[in-house]
Amino acid sequence: MHHGICHLSIVPVRILAEDASEMVTQLLYGDHFKILEKRKYWSKIRDDFDGCEGWVRNNQFIPIQKQDSKNLKNTGDTKFSADLVSYVSDGNTALIPIVLGSAVKNSDFLGHQFEGTLVDSNKGKSNLIITALHYLNSPYLWGGKTPFGIDGSGLTQMVYKINGHKLLRRAEEQATQGEALSFIEESEPGDLAFFDNKEGQINHVGLIMHDNFIIHVNGKVRIDRLDHTGIFNTEQRSYTHKLRVIKKIV
Repeated sequence: MHHGICHLSIVPVRILAEDASEMVTQLLYGDHFKILEKRKYWSKIRDDFDGCEGWVRNNQFIPIQKQDSKNLKNTGDTKFSADLVSYVSDGNTALIPIVLGSAVKNSDFLGHQFEGTLVDSNKGKSNLIITALHYLNSPYLWGGKTPFGIDGSGLTQMVYKINGHKLLRRAEEQATQGEALSFIEESEPGDLAFFDNKEGQINHVGLIMHDNFIIHVNGKVRIDRLDHTGIFNTEQRSYTHKLRVIKKIV
């Protein structure tokens, strides 16, 4: 079997096959993937949603057949868990906690019953900021994708995913998507603003809100001011990120 599915709440995906290695992303409940290489304790995988690659422990996923993977990718059901924490059960007494944005459409395949509120991803652009606010005050975590730890591109990817749109995993990858806008005044709530470092490398992203505000991750998911220079932190009374480009994805 060269495919797998995550049956646990949150599973780290690491850059090397070592527990102490950097976490590049996470698998959430219901995420499925292709297995590129299998070792005794670890497998290198490629996420079916965004193509992100890394290593996961073999005891933290379930192998599935190629046809099962194909069926999961082709299903038209795109529902996700809508609560910060909800549960699936195995029909007996065991409960598995799952987090916001988990692919509960795959719970039947895993033999689980979902207990919680669903969100249908076929929402309009106006729902993007509503979804983003669910993550407000979540702590920063490199490679994270949950309300209990998330990075900047993880926030934008999850917000768009829950609303039925595909973004790549890293900020510099997301910056290659969509249509570039010339001015902030042309943007709408839900458009993405990208920022670069001193070397000109894009290393940050956030979602534009109404009235020149932005929701992004800096220590935590927070709301700051945005102008043509970049993000202005009123608490620090200084700019924290330099604006590079604004992209309209939807």
